Amino acid sequence: MTIPTIHDYAMPQRASYPANKTQWQPDPARAVLLIHDMQRYFLRFYQPDGALLTALVHNLSRLIHWAREQGIPVVYTAQPHEQPPEDRALLNAMWGPGLPAASPEQQPIIDALAPQPGDTVLTKWRYSAFQRSDLLERMRTWQRDQLLIGGVYAHIGCMITAADAFMNDIQAFLVGDAVADFSEEEHRLALKYVATRCGHVTDTTALLTQPAGETTRDWLHGRVRQMIEDDSDLDPQESLIFYGLDSLQVMKLAAELKQRGIAVSFEELANAPTLDGWWSLMQARGAA
Repeated sequence: MTIPTIHDYAMPQRASYPANKTQWQPDPARAVLLIHDMQRYFLRFYQPDGALLTALVHNLSRLIHWAREQGIPVVYTAQPHEQPPEDRALLNAMWGPGLPAASPEQQPIIDALAPQPGDTVLTKWRYSAFQRSDLLERMRTWQRDQLLIGGVYAHIGCMITAADAFMNDIQAFLVGDAVADFSEEEHRLALKYVATRCGHVTDTTALLTQPAGETTRDWLHGRVRQMIEDDSDLDPQESLIFYGLDSLQVMKLAAELKQRGIAVSFEELANAPTLDGWWSLMQARGAA
């Protein structure tokens, strides 16, 4: 079979979500945001201007913006256009030729949610984002044990990724109004399974109103590593310019710090472009 044409349905709202068995609370200092399979190919089965797709993209865009402001790593999954039979394997029996049979222009992540420098894009081979990828290793390197999941399709890749996260002792949060499915019934099936078996169901507004995590040296270190796209150890006294940091990234950091209540100007950051220098400035302005 192939993916069916998907009829528009109303995006489920928080009041109708199933009760969660867990009391988990998302923490920006522990979280990774996963944008699951938001490729042109997988979205072409929805009504282009339908309320469901509009809500999905809007909520994911808000989450991505929030995550970047909070220093939360943003990870995307995307199937490749080239999928040799031995790699696609059983997917052919279940779904037919899929993306490889479509135009190469259908492979990219949609423009409205396009990855930016510092984000991670994983090649997707199976339902779970953990399978045949280094997502688990990356999360351990980042010392993060929560995964916020949005994208398509809720009862397939999103739900199975949540279950896989649970089996790796990672708290999975399925964002109920930032996923979409073949039908409302299957959407709600995914919400119920995650809420009662392997994770926690939340919504976009609940995440966006989470208080910002503490602005600690560890937060700064993690945020800088994201900006320079380098997972290796940083010399705290080495100029970050040598690691590839540019002025636009410094401006962005100054804006993020302002939102966290720490008034450090672009000029001050630019004049002391080391991890130690920035942390000294931040401590002087009230960082923890």
